[in-house]
Amino acid sequence: MIELNLPDEKVLSVLRSREVKSAKNEVEEVRRAISNPIGGGRLEALASKADKICLLVSDYTRATPNRILVPPILERLKEADKRMEDVKILVANGLHKPAPERELEELLGSEVLEEVEVINHDAEDENQLVYVGKTSFGTNVYVNRLILESDLIIATGLIEPHFFAGYSGGRKSILPGVSGRVTIYQNHGFKMIDHPSSRYGILDGNPIHEDMVEAAKLVKRNYMMVNVVIDKHGRIVRAFAGDLFEAHRRGVDFLDSKVKVRAPSRASIVITSNGGYPLDRDLYQTVKGMATGELVAKKNGVVIIFSECLDGIGRGHDLFYKLMAEAKNPDEVLERIRREEPIKDQWEAQVLARILKNVDVIIVTKNIKHSRIEEMQLTPASSPDEALEIAYQMAGKEAEIIAIPEGPYIIPYISS
Repeated sequence: MIELNLPDEKVLSVLRSREVKSAKNEVEEVRRAISNPIGGGRLEALASKADKICLLVSDYTRATPNRILVPPILERLKEADKRMEDVKILVANGLHKPAPERELEELLGSEVLEEVEVINHDAEDENQLVYVGKTSFGTNVYVNRLILESDLIIATGLIEPHFFAGYSGGRKSILPGVSGRVTIYQNHGFKMIDHPSSRYGILDGNPIHEDMVEAAKLVKRNYMMVNVVIDKHGRIVRAFAGDLFEAHRRGVDFLDSKVKVRAPSRASIVITSNGGYPLDRDLYQTVKGMATGELVAKKNGVVIIFSECLDGIGRGHDLFYKLMAEAKNPDEVLERIRREEPIKDQWEAQVLARILKNVDVIIVTKNIKHSRIEEMQLTPASSPDEALEIAYQMAGKEAEIIAIPEGPYIIPYISS
């Protein structure tokens, strides 16, 4: 918890998501959703026709409550007389580095690890991948072969705002979750990221979302989705199960009304966070919170973001650092990506460069050397007071402020 003392006359608004009640019993809420699927069949019926079952789970960068989500699913599979040796858990890492054993235990719990084989997806391991076709957007879709060797895919996940896919969850378990490097690069390509609808809270007309949907459909397997919406404390509010596409859209519709929050106007200084652990564990993920601040910051304004950055710039994200550090300004970053793509992590650098063309960003963290932050065209600060002092120097002592404590877990907007 970070406390700031801000003068009332300068604060235009403190933007928060609408209050929602978490489920009285989170496990029972997951069971309720599984028993009442939205579209598609019941889990027991789907499982009865499947010899091999693959359960997809989010990786360590997501706040998905896997320890609560997974056991009721396994429980239901056992009730359907499925042997646990015929069930595999595949961690949908996307391009993130596969988690070591200790993090898998933190992610899933020791009991699940003892009962079911857990496999890390590695998007760069060609031996894991199989080609399934091409989308209308030109994306060549390679997925983990375990998906194709399974008769039923159960995709768990978290539905939350996403800075270029609109919302997370659902189809993202396949792309980028268990897709190959080439597939992810194409889906996250320069033109795709640059599209004006590739933004927070937009699905219709968003080419990245629509490409992900097409990729999931190319796999041609039976799917069941079990996704959740959580509150600001990480507790499950509502679970959504059923058809991968229909149930996901129902979850998005539910969340949409809770997280889109109107701001009275733009502000010269926006203070935000990256939503706390685990999303704020590195600078790579922290671009999401910066993109939230950008939505309500004035042109040439300042975004202050608090992020612990436990993992520094990010494990395995050296190219993200280099793309920013080897350029003199944001335009050079964008031009290099346009000229040289595909480059690993180009999408994160592209979004950051777009943000920096509009606002200055001050990042408050003690886990990255200030010199490295400066090399990435960002401004470092070690404390809230230091960050505010720098922001006032940039924007003026009379600058008005908007605060967004939840960071990327809400979608602020300016009414027209």
